[in-house]
Amino acid sequence: MLATLENLGVVASFSRPRVSNDNPFAESLFRTCKYRPDYPRQAFGSVDEARAWTQRFVRWYNHEHKHSGLKFVTPTQRHSGLAPAVLAHREAVYAEAKARTPARWSGPTRDWSLADEVWLNPERIVPAELKQVA
Repeated sequence: MLATLENLGVVASFSRPRVSNDNPFAESLFRTCKYRPDYPRQAFGSVDEARAWTQRFVRWYNHEHKHSGLKFVTPTQRHSGLAPAVLAHREAVYAEAKARTPARWSGPTRDWSLADEVWLNPERIVPAELKQVA
């Protein structure tokens, strides 16, 4: 199987056994998938049915579902360059609301900035003094 994956250009990932959070992005996607109201409760009748459902899910996930990790914009908005305008508008709405009724706000408004990079398992930076102790 590994040879077939390599021939197809797929890089195998070896998560630790029984550790579901080795790939939190995949785990989050599976949870989102399973909690959809139209998630099938029984097996698909055919491969074509499974493909059709998956295509509808992917279309919804990318074009309609507002992701909390993306500050509630869709992946399509993020990748097409629309997210900065959407988030700037939200920031203006929040600022206006705070200016109109400052007593309702105990601190700053929500941070609508998006991270430029996201890492699954970022490298940990170990201070030099700790490296020497080990």
